[in-house]
Amino acid sequence: MTDASSPLAGGPAAGAEAARPVNSASRVLLASLIGTTIEFFDFYVYATAAVLVFPALFFPGEDPTTALLASFATFSIAFFARPLGAVVFGHFGDKVGRKATLVAALLTMGVSTVVIGLLPTYASIGVWAPLLLALCRFGQGFGLGGEWGGAVLIATENAPEGKKNLFAMFPQLGAPVGLFLSSGTFYILLNFMSGEDLLAWGWRLPFLGSILLIVIGMWVRLSLTETPDFQKAIDHHERVAVPVVELFARHKRSLFLGTFVALATFVLFYIGTAYLLSYNVKVIKMPLVEALEIQLWGAIVFGLFIVVAGKLGDKLGRRNVLIGVTALIGVFSFSLAGLFAAGVGGILVFVTIGMALMGVTYGLIGAALAAPFPTRVRYSGSSLTFNFAGIFGASLAPYIATYLQSTYGMGYVGYYMLAAAVITLLCILASGREEV
Repeated sequence: MTDASSPLAGGPAAGAEAARPVNSASRVLLASLIGTTIEFFDFYVYATAAVLVFPALFFPGEDPTTALLASFATFSIAFFARPLGAVVFGHFGDKVGRKATLVAALLTMGVSTVVIGLLPTYASIGVWAPLLLALCRFGQGFGLGGEWGGAVLIATENAPEGKKNLFAMFPQLGAPVGLFLSSGTFYILLNFMSGEDLLAWGWRLPFLGSILLIVIGMWVRLSLTETPDFQKAIDHHERVAVPVVELFARHKRSLFLGTFVALATFVLFYIGTAYLLSYNVKVIKMPLVEALEIQLWGAIVFGLFIVVAGKLGDKLGRRNVLIGVTALIGVFSFSLAGLFAAGVGGILVFVTIGMALMGVTYGLIGAALAAPFPTRVRYSGSSLTFNFAGIFGASLAPYIATYLQSTYGMGYVGYYMLAAAVITLLCILASGREEV
Protein backbone atom coordinates (compact mmCIF):
# COMPACT_ATOMS: atom_id res chain seq x y z
CA MET A 1 0.00 0.00 0.00
CA THR A 2 1.40 3.34 -1.01
CA ASP A 3 1.93 5.96 1.71
CA ALA A 4 -0.39 8.90 1.12
CA SER A 5 2.39 11.32 1.89
CA SER A 6 4.76 9.87 -0.73
CA PRO A 7 5.35 11.51 -4.10
CA LEU A 8 3.85 8.43 -5.82
CA ALA A 9 0.56 9.01 -4.10
CA GLY A 10 0.37 12.63 -5.16
CA GLY A 11 0.12 13.70 -1.52
CA PRO A 12 1.79 16.57 0.33
CA ALA A 13 5.31 15.72 -0.85
CA ALA A 14 4.25 15.72 -4.47
CA GLY A 15 2.35 18.95 -3.96
CA ALA A 16 5.34 20.57 -2.34
CA GLU A 17 7.56 19.46 -5.23
CA ALA A 18 5.13 20.88 -7.75
CA ALA A 19 4.91 24.16 -5.82
CA ARG A 20 8.65 24.75 -5.76
CA PRO A 21 9.80 27.66 -7.93
CA VAL A 22 11.46 26.62 -11.15
CA ASN A 23 14.43 28.48 -12.58
CA SER A 24 13.72 30.00 -15.98
CA ALA A 25 15.99 28.90 -18.81
CA SER A 26 17.28 32.44 -19.32
CA ARG A 27 18.17 32.84 -15.64
CA VAL A 28 19.92 29.45 -15.52
CA LEU A 29 21.97 30.14 -18.64
CA LEU A 30 22.87 33.66 -17.51
CA ALA A 31 23.94 32.44 -14.06
CA SER A 32 26.11 29.65 -15.49
CA LEU A 33 27.64 31.94 -18.11
CA ILE A 34 28.34 35.00 -15.97
CA GLY A 35 29.92 33.01 -13.16
CA THR A 36 32.40 31.22 -15.40
CA THR A 37 33.04 34.46 -17.30
CA ILE A 38 34.11 36.16 -14.06
CA GLU A 39 36.20 33.22 -12.95
CA PHE A 40 37.98 32.90 -16.28
CA PHE A 41 38.44 36.66 -16.60
CA ASP A 42 40.28 36.57 -13.27
CA PHE A 43 42.26 33.54 -14.37
CA TYR A 44 43.31 34.98 -17.75
CA VAL A 45 44.12 38.42 -16.40
CA TYR A 46 46.80 36.63 -14.40
CA ALA A 47 47.97 34.67 -17.48
CA THR A 48 48.31 37.89 -19.49
CA ALA A 49 50.11 39.70 -16.67
CA ALA A 50 52.39 36.68 -16.22
CA VAL A 51 53.73 37.39 -19.71
CA LEU A 52 53.58 41.18 -19.85
CA VAL A 53 54.45 42.54 -16.40
CA PHE A 54 55.12 39.94 -13.68
CA PRO A 55 58.59 38.91 -14.93
CA ALA A 56 59.82 42.51 -14.48
CA LEU A 57 57.88 43.34 -11.31
CA PHE A 58 58.13 40.13 -9.29
CA PHE A 59 61.13 38.30 -10.75
CA PRO A 60 63.76 40.98 -11.55
CA GLY A 61 67.48 40.31 -11.73
CA GLU A 62 67.02 37.25 -13.95
CA ASP A 63 67.63 36.94 -17.68
CA PRO A 64 64.37 37.36 -19.66
CA THR A 65 63.80 33.64 -20.33
CA THR A 66 64.42 32.63 -16.70
CA ALA A 67 62.14 35.40 -15.43
CA LEU A 68 59.39 34.28 -17.83
CA LEU A 69 59.75 30.66 -16.74
CA ALA A 70 59.56 31.74 -13.08
CA SER A 71 56.41 33.70 -13.87
CA PHE A 72 54.90 30.69 -15.63
CA ALA A 73 55.79 28.59 -12.58
CA THR A 74 53.52 30.76 -10.39
CA PHE A 75 50.91 30.52 -13.16
CA SER A 76 50.96 26.72 -12.78
CA ILE A 77 50.30 26.84 -9.02
CA ALA A 78 46.60 27.44 -9.59
CA PHE A 79 46.21 24.17 -11.44
CA PHE A 80 47.56 22.22 -8.50
CA ALA A 81 45.20 24.11 -6.18
CA ARG A 82 42.17 23.36 -8.34
CA PRO A 83 41.72 19.68 -7.37
CA LEU A 84 41.82 20.68 -3.70
CA GLY A 85 39.15 23.27 -4.41
CA ALA A 86 37.19 20.64 -6.31
CA VAL A 87 37.28 18.31 -3.28
CA VAL A 88 36.26 21.00 -0.77
CA PHE A 89 33.63 22.78 -2.84
CA GLY A 90 32.50 19.50 -4.41
CA HIS A 91 31.85 18.11 -0.92
CA PHE A 92 29.57 21.01 -0.04
CA GLY A 93 28.06 21.10 -3.53
CA ASP A 94 26.96 17.47 -3.16
CA LYS A 95 25.99 17.87 0.52
CA VAL A 96 24.57 21.39 0.89
CA GLY A 97 23.63 22.38 -2.65
CA ARG A 98 24.87 23.81 -5.93
CA LYS A 99 23.75 27.39 -5.35
CA ALA A 100 25.41 28.17 -2.00
CA THR A 101 28.64 26.43 -3.02
CA LEU A 102 28.89 28.41 -6.25
CA VAL A 103 28.51 31.68 -4.36
CA ALA A 104 31.36 30.68 -2.02
CA ALA A 105 33.60 29.65 -4.95
CA LEU A 106 32.97 32.96 -6.69
CA LEU A 107 33.92 34.93 -3.58
CA THR A 108 37.11 32.89 -3.05
CA MET A 109 38.30 33.49 -6.59
CA GLY A 110 37.27 37.14 -6.57
CA VAL A 111 38.98 38.09 -3.33
CA SER A 112 42.21 36.41 -4.43
CA THR A 113 42.16 38.36 -7.69
CA VAL A 114 41.50 41.73 -6.06
CA VAL A 115 44.32 41.17 -3.55
CA ILE A 116 46.77 40.59 -6.43
CA GLY A 117 45.96 44.12 -7.57
CA LEU A 118 47.03 45.43 -4.16
CA LEU A 119 50.30 43.51 -3.79
CA PRO A 120 53.61 45.34 -3.36
CA THR A 121 56.26 44.37 -5.90
CA TYR A 122 59.75 42.90 -5.48
CA ALA A 123 61.22 46.42 -5.38
CA SER A 124 59.19 47.14 -2.22
CA ILE A 125 59.36 43.96 -0.15
CA GLY A 126 61.83 41.69 -1.91
CA VAL A 127 61.26 37.95 -1.99
CA TRP A 128 57.96 38.27 -0.10
CA ALA A 129 56.40 39.73 -3.26
CA PRO A 130 56.58 36.57 -5.41
CA LEU A 131 55.62 34.46 -2.39
CA LEU A 132 52.45 36.51 -1.83
CA LEU A 133 51.74 36.41 -5.55
CA ALA A 134 52.00 32.61 -5.45
CA LEU A 135 49.62 32.50 -2.46
CA CYS A 136 47.02 34.59 -4.29
CA ARG A 137 47.42 32.42 -7.37
CA PHE A 138 46.72 29.40 -5.17
CA GLY A 139 43.51 31.13 -4.02
CA GLN A 140 42.47 31.73 -7.62
CA GLY A 141 42.94 28.06 -8.44
CA PHE A 142 41.18 26.91 -5.28
CA GLY A 143 38.11 29.00 -6.15
CA LEU A 144 38.04 27.99 -9.80
CA GLY A 145 38.32 24.35 -8.74
CA GLY A 146 34.89 24.65 -7.16
CA GLU A 147 33.36 26.95 -9.77
CA TRP A 148 33.48 25.06 -13.03
CA GLY A 149 31.77 21.83 -11.99
CA GLY A 150 28.95 23.66 -10.24
CA ALA A 151 28.33 25.99 -13.17
CA VAL A 152 28.05 23.03 -15.55
CA LEU A 153 25.62 21.30 -13.18
CA ILE A 154 23.49 24.44 -12.80
CA ALA A 155 23.05 24.29 -16.58
CA THR A 156 22.74 20.56 -17.21
CA GLU A 157 20.58 19.73 -14.17
CA ASN A 158 18.09 22.41 -15.28
CA ALA A 159 18.20 21.42 -18.96
CA PRO A 160 15.13 19.96 -20.70
CA GLU A 161 15.49 16.51 -22.24
CA GLY A 162 17.46 16.50 -25.47
CA LYS A 163 19.16 19.82 -24.79
CA LYS A 164 21.82 18.94 -22.23
CA ASN A 165 24.72 19.58 -24.61
CA LEU A 166 23.23 22.90 -25.66
CA PHE A 167 22.75 24.02 -22.04
CA ALA A 168 26.19 22.68 -21.02
CA MET A 169 27.71 24.86 -23.73
CA PHE A 170 26.75 28.10 -21.92
CA PRO A 171 29.09 27.84 -18.90
CA GLN A 172 31.84 26.87 -21.36
CA LEU A 173 31.31 30.20 -23.13
CA GLY A 174 32.68 31.85 -20.00
CA ALA A 175 36.19 30.84 -21.10
CA PRO A 176 36.27 32.76 -24.42
CA VAL A 177 34.29 35.68 -23.00
CA GLY A 178 36.67 35.89 -20.03
CA LEU A 179 39.65 35.62 -22.39
CA PHE A 180 38.23 38.37 -24.61
CA LEU A 181 37.56 40.68 -21.65
CA SER A 182 40.98 40.13 -20.06
CA SER A 183 42.88 40.60 -23.33
CA GLY A 184 40.65 43.54 -24.23
CA THR A 185 41.34 45.20 -20.88
CA PHE A 186 45.10 45.05 -21.38
CA TYR A 187 44.64 46.12 -25.01
CA ILE A 188 42.81 49.26 -23.87
CA LEU A 189 45.41 49.97 -21.20
CA LEU A 190 48.24 49.73 -23.73
CA ASN A 191 46.44 52.16 -26.03
CA PHE A 192 45.80 54.75 -23.33
CA MET A 193 48.97 54.64 -21.23
CA SER A 194 52.67 54.26 -21.70
CA GLY A 195 54.57 51.07 -20.97
CA GLU A 196 56.12 52.78 -17.98
CA ASP A 197 52.71 53.64 -16.51
CA LEU A 198 51.49 50.09 -17.17
CA LEU A 199 54.39 48.70 -15.13
CA ALA A 200 54.07 51.37 -12.45
CA TRP A 201 50.36 51.10 -11.71
CA GLY A 202 48.20 50.34 -14.75
CA TRP A 203 48.58 46.56 -14.45
CA ARG A 204 46.65 46.69 -11.18
CA LEU A 205 43.44 48.00 -12.76
CA PRO A 206 42.17 44.73 -14.30
CA PHE A 207 42.62 42.92 -10.98
CA LEU A 208 40.88 45.65 -8.97
CA GLY A 209 38.15 46.02 -11.60
CA SER A 210 37.13 42.44 -10.92
CA ILE A 211 35.14 43.78 -7.96
CA LEU A 212 32.40 45.01 -10.30
CA LEU A 213 32.10 41.65 -12.01
CA ILE A 214 31.93 39.86 -8.66
CA VAL A 215 28.99 42.02 -7.52
CA ILE A 216 27.07 41.27 -10.73
CA GLY A 217 27.84 37.56 -10.45
CA MET A 218 26.71 37.40 -6.83
CA TRP A 219 23.43 39.11 -7.67
CA VAL A 220 22.65 36.65 -10.47
CA ARG A 221 23.71 33.56 -8.53
CA LEU A 222 21.69 34.47 -5.41
CA SER A 223 18.53 34.77 -7.53
CA LEU A 224 18.58 31.04 -8.39
CA THR A 225 16.78 28.20 -6.67
CA GLU A 226 18.34 24.75 -6.25
CA THR A 227 18.53 22.48 -9.32
CA PRO A 228 15.72 19.92 -9.77
CA ASP A 229 18.15 16.97 -9.77
CA PHE A 230 19.75 17.96 -6.49
CA GLN A 231 16.38 18.73 -4.92
CA LYS A 232 15.27 15.19 -5.79
CA ALA A 233 18.43 13.85 -4.15
CA ILE A 234 17.44 15.72 -0.97
CA ASP A 235 13.83 14.53 -1.12
CA HIS A 236 14.84 10.90 -1.66
CA HIS A 237 17.65 11.01 0.95
CA GLU A 238 20.29 10.09 -1.64
CA ARG A 239 23.09 12.32 -0.41
CA VAL A 240 26.21 10.62 0.97
CA ALA A 241 28.24 11.62 4.02
CA VAL A 242 31.58 12.13 2.27
CA PRO A 243 31.12 12.33 -1.53
CA VAL A 244 34.84 12.13 -2.33
CA VAL A 245 35.16 8.81 -0.48
CA GLU A 246 32.38 7.24 -2.54
CA LEU A 247 33.88 8.79 -5.65
CA PHE A 248 37.23 7.06 -5.19
CA ALA A 249 35.62 3.86 -3.96
CA ARG A 250 33.14 3.38 -6.83
CA HIS A 251 34.06 5.71 -9.69
CA LYS A 252 37.83 5.47 -10.09
CA ARG A 253 37.54 4.41 -13.73
CA SER A 254 35.41 7.43 -14.62
CA LEU A 255 37.82 9.73 -12.80
CA PHE A 256 40.82 8.34 -14.66
CA LEU A 257 39.25 8.30 -18.12
CA GLY A 258 37.62 11.73 -17.65
CA THR A 259 40.95 13.27 -16.66
CA PHE A 260 42.61 12.22 -19.91
CA VAL A 261 39.52 12.74 -22.08
CA ALA A 262 40.07 16.45 -21.34
CA LEU A 263 43.87 16.38 -21.74
CA ALA A 264 44.06 17.54 -25.37
CA THR A 265 41.56 20.30 -24.65
CA PHE A 266 43.83 21.87 -22.04
CA VAL A 267 47.10 21.42 -23.94
CA LEU A 268 45.69 22.98 -27.11
CA PHE A 269 44.17 25.91 -25.24
CA TYR A 270 47.22 26.94 -23.25
CA ILE A 271 49.55 26.56 -26.23
CA GLY A 272 47.14 28.77 -28.21
CA THR A 273 46.83 31.43 -25.50
CA ALA A 274 49.40 31.84 -22.71
CA TYR A 275 52.30 30.24 -24.61
CA LEU A 276 51.45 31.94 -27.90
CA LEU A 277 51.27 35.35 -26.22
CA SER A 278 54.73 34.84 -24.68
CA TYR A 279 56.12 33.56 -28.00
CA ASN A 280 54.78 36.55 -29.92
CA VAL A 281 56.06 39.09 -27.40
CA LYS A 282 59.31 37.52 -26.19
CA VAL A 283 60.56 35.47 -29.17
CA ILE A 284 59.52 37.29 -32.35
CA LYS A 285 59.27 40.68 -30.60
CA MET A 286 55.74 41.42 -31.79
CA PRO A 287 54.30 44.69 -30.40
CA LEU A 288 52.14 44.06 -27.35
CA VAL A 289 49.07 45.62 -28.94
CA GLU A 290 49.36 43.38 -32.02
CA ALA A 291 49.85 40.27 -29.85
CA LEU A 292 46.70 41.11 -27.91
CA GLU A 293 44.75 41.68 -31.13
CA ILE A 294 45.61 38.11 -32.14
CA GLN A 295 44.45 36.92 -28.72
CA LEU A 296 41.18 38.82 -29.09
CA TRP A 297 40.59 37.24 -32.50
CA GLY A 298 41.26 33.81 -31.02
CA ALA A 299 38.70 34.43 -28.27
CA ILE A 300 36.03 35.31 -30.85
CA VAL A 301 36.68 32.16 -32.91
CA PHE A 302 36.76 30.09 -29.71
CA GLY A 303 33.36 31.39 -28.59
CA LEU A 304 31.69 30.91 -31.97
CA PHE A 305 32.75 27.28 -32.21
CA ILE A 306 31.57 26.53 -28.66
CA VAL A 307 28.08 27.43 -29.91
CA VAL A 308 28.61 25.14 -32.92
CA ALA A 309 29.68 22.35 -30.56
CA GLY A 310 26.49 22.59 -28.49
CA LYS A 311 24.35 22.12 -31.59
CA LEU A 312 26.53 19.36 -33.09
CA GLY A 313 26.61 17.44 -29.80
CA ASP A 314 22.81 17.18 -29.61
CA LYS A 315 22.49 16.40 -33.34
CA LEU A 316 25.36 13.95 -34.00
CA GLY A 317 26.12 12.67 -30.51
CA ARG A 318 28.64 14.13 -28.09
CA ARG A 319 30.98 11.13 -28.21
CA ASN A 320 31.12 11.08 -32.01
CA VAL A 321 31.95 14.77 -32.22
CA LEU A 322 34.65 14.46 -29.54
CA ILE A 323 36.28 11.56 -31.39
CA GLY A 324 36.31 13.55 -34.63
CA VAL A 325 37.66 16.80 -33.20
CA THR A 326 40.36 15.03 -31.18
CA ALA A 327 41.59 13.27 -34.32
CA LEU A 328 41.68 16.66 -36.08
CA ILE A 329 43.75 18.14 -33.23
CA GLY A 330 46.28 15.35 -33.75
CA VAL A 331 46.46 16.07 -37.50
CA PHE A 332 46.68 19.82 -36.84
CA SER A 333 49.70 19.35 -34.55
CA PHE A 334 51.87 18.46 -37.58
CA SER A 335 51.30 21.94 -39.05
CA LEU A 336 52.43 23.86 -35.96
CA ALA A 337 56.12 24.29 -36.86
CA GLY A 338 55.35 25.36 -40.43
CA LEU A 339 52.69 27.86 -39.42
CA PHE A 340 54.89 29.50 -36.80
CA ALA A 341 57.77 29.68 -39.29
CA ALA A 342 55.49 31.54 -41.74
CA GLY A 343 55.41 34.66 -39.56
CA VAL A 344 52.36 36.67 -38.49
CA GLY A 345 50.16 35.27 -41.28
CA GLY A 346 50.94 31.71 -40.24
CA ILE A 347 50.32 32.52 -36.59
CA LEU A 348 46.89 33.93 -37.50
CA VAL A 349 46.06 30.71 -39.34
CA PHE A 350 47.23 28.71 -36.31
CA VAL A 351 45.04 30.75 -33.97
CA THR A 352 42.00 30.53 -36.25
CA ILE A 353 42.14 26.76 -36.79
CA GLY A 354 43.40 25.98 -33.27
CA MET A 355 40.72 28.02 -31.51
CA ALA A 356 38.01 26.58 -33.78
CA LEU A 357 39.05 23.06 -32.80
CA MET A 358 39.32 24.21 -29.20
CA GLY A 359 35.78 25.59 -29.26
CA VAL A 360 34.34 22.28 -30.45
CA THR A 361 36.15 20.11 -27.89
CA TYR A 362 35.68 22.54 -25.00
CA GLY A 363 32.02 23.13 -25.77
CA LEU A 364 31.26 19.44 -25.16
CA ILE A 365 33.72 18.56 -22.42
CA GLY A 366 31.52 19.91 -19.61
CA ALA A 367 28.63 17.57 -20.33
CA ALA A 368 31.04 14.71 -21.08
CA LEU A 369 32.79 14.93 -17.70
CA ALA A 370 29.52 15.19 -15.75
CA ALA A 371 27.78 12.31 -17.56
CA PRO A 372 29.33 9.26 -15.78
CA PHE A 373 28.56 10.38 -12.22
CA PRO A 374 25.27 10.01 -10.29
CA THR A 375 23.73 13.16 -8.79
CA ARG A 376 24.98 12.46 -5.26
CA VAL A 377 28.66 12.75 -6.33
CA ARG A 378 28.35 14.62 -9.62
CA TYR A 379 29.66 17.97 -8.38
CA SER A 380 32.75 16.32 -6.88
CA GLY A 381 33.27 13.94 -9.81
CA SER A 382 32.99 16.42 -12.66
CA SER A 383 35.05 19.02 -10.80
CA LEU A 384 37.85 16.61 -9.97
CA THR A 385 38.15 15.18 -13.48
CA PHE A 386 38.23 18.67 -14.99
CA ASN A 387 40.85 19.87 -12.54
CA PHE A 388 43.00 16.74 -12.68
CA ALA A 389 43.03 17.32 -16.44
CA GLY A 390 44.14 20.87 -15.68
CA ILE A 391 47.18 19.56 -13.81
CA PHE A 392 48.26 17.16 -16.56
CA GLY A 393 47.21 19.26 -19.54
CA ALA A 394 47.38 22.92 -18.56
CA SER A 395 49.46 23.64 -15.48
CA LEU A 396 52.83 23.20 -17.16
CA ALA A 397 51.77 23.58 -20.82
CA PRO A 398 53.20 27.12 -21.28
CA TYR A 399 56.34 26.10 -19.38
CA ILE A 400 56.81 22.85 -21.34
CA ALA A 401 56.10 24.52 -24.69
CA THR A 402 58.55 27.34 -23.91
CA TYR A 403 61.23 24.84 -22.88
CA LEU A 404 60.69 22.57 -25.91
CA GLN A 405 60.73 25.47 -28.36
CA SER A 406 63.84 27.11 -26.88
CA THR A 407 65.74 23.80 -26.52
CA TYR A 408 64.66 21.61 -29.45
CA GLY A 409 62.62 23.80 -31.77
CA MET A 410 58.96 24.45 -32.55
CA GLY A 411 58.41 21.02 -34.08
CA TYR A 412 58.61 19.46 -30.62
CA VAL A 413 55.79 21.68 -29.39
CA GLY A 414 53.70 20.07 -32.13
CA TYR A 415 54.76 16.60 -30.96
CA TYR A 416 53.67 17.57 -27.45
CA MET A 417 50.22 18.49 -28.76
CA LEU A 418 50.08 15.27 -30.80
CA ALA A 419 50.85 13.14 -27.75
CA ALA A 420 48.01 14.80 -25.82
CA ALA A 421 45.58 14.19 -28.70
CA VAL A 422 46.52 10.50 -28.96
CA ILE A 423 46.04 9.94 -25.21
CA THR A 424 42.68 11.72 -25.26
CA LEU A 425 41.46 9.76 -28.28
CA LEU A 426 42.37 6.42 -26.66
CA CYS A 427 40.49 7.37 -23.47
CA ILE A 428 37.38 8.45 -25.38
CA LEU A 429 37.38 5.14 -27.25
CA ALA A 430 37.85 3.26 -23.96
CA SER A 431 34.79 5.01 -22.49
CA GLY A 432 31.33 3.65 -23.08
CA ARG A 433 28.67 5.73 -24.80
CA GLU A 434 27.05 6.53 -21.47
CA GLU A 435 30.38 7.70 -20.02
CA VAL A 436 31.28 10.52 -22.41
